[in-house]
Amino acid sequence: MSQENRRRYRENFYTAPLGHSISGVILFKEALGQAASNGTSFVQYLNKQGVLAGVKVDEGLTAFNSEETVTNGLEHLEANCHTYYRQGARFTKWRAALKVSDSLPSTAAAEANALQLAQYAAISQACNLVPIVEPEVLIDGDHTMARFAEASEQVIACCVKCLKQQGVCLEACLLKLQMIIPGVACTAPQPTTQQIAKQTFEVMQRTVPAQIPGVVFLSGGQTEEEATVNLNAINLYAQEQQHKGWSLSFSFGRGLQASVMSIWTKDQSKTAEARAMAAALAAVNAKACQGLYQPPHPSVLKESLHESFRGWSAAKPPV
Repeated sequence: MSQENRRRYRENFYTAPLGHSISGVILFKEALGQAASNGTSFVQYLNKQGVLAGVKVDEGLTAFNSEETVTNGLEHLEANCHTYYRQGARFTKWRAALKVSDSLPSTAAAEANALQLAQYAAISQACNLVPIVEPEVLIDGDHTMARFAEASEQVIACCVKCLKQQGVCLEACLLKLQMIIPGVACTAPQPTTQQIAKQTFEVMQRTVPAQIPGVVFLSGGQTEEEATVNLNAINLYAQEQQHKGWSLSFSFGRGLQASVMSIWTKDQSKTAEARAMAAALAAVNAKACQGLYQPPHPSVLKESLHESFRGWSAAKPPV
C-alpha cells in the first residue's frame, strides 16, 4: 500500500467519532506527521475529541538465538521520544514477542526482553511520555491454555521485576498483554469464554502489581467478535471477584480494523460506512470494558485474525 493510500485509510479512523469510546490511539511514526484531506493533522482530530495520540517506538524484532527474538530501537530512543512529544504524542508503545513451547520462552530470552522493555519505559517516562509495555506471548504453536498461562506468568513476572529494577514509575505505565488462550494449532477442545476469563484474570492477579493502573489486551488472533466477548467476560469475572485494582481494557489492532479495512478496500468511496464501522467497533469494546456488551456485534467478518508473521523471520511480512 502506498504512503498516500495508508494516509487515506487512516483517515477513516482518526476522523471517526471515537471520543466516547477510546481515550488513546497508537499511531505509527508515519501517521504521527500525517493529516486528513482538509489539512487538519490526525493528532489534532484526535485531541479535539479528547483522545490522546501515542506512537509505536520500537523498530521491530531481531534474532536473539536460533528460535527467539529481542527488539530493536533503544539506541536512538531518547532523541526520538523528544521529537514524538513535539509532534503531539503523549504515550508510547514497545513490543517484545516471546514464543511458547515445552521449553520456550527460555529464561535468557524472557530476561533480555524484560530488560529492554524496562529500559524503554524508563526512557519514555524521562521524556514525559507514558509507556505501554507489551511483552506479547505469541499464540503460534500447539500449546494448551494451561501451558500458555505458565509462560505468560513467567514473562509478566520477569517484566515487572525489571520495571522495578530500572526505577520505572509503575503508576505511570500500562501493560499490554495477551488473553490466556490456547495456541492456534492446539488440538484440545477449545475453552469456553468463561474459562478464558477466569484463567486470564487469575494470571493477571498473580503477576500484575496493584500500582499499575491498567492492563490493555491484544485482540490476539481472535475474531473481532470473540475479542469483544472475551473482554466483556474478563470484566464480568473481575466484577464477580470484587476486583478494585487495575482496569481491564483493550488495545486491539486488527480487532478494531479488520471490518473497516474490508469495507474500504472493496470500495474506497465508502468512507462514511468505514468511519461508522470504526466508531461501532470502538463502542462495543468500550461497553465490554464495563462488562456491559450486548450482541449483535457490528463485525462483518467471522474468520480468525491470526497473523502468522508476528514473530520474527528473515522474510518481511506482507504489507
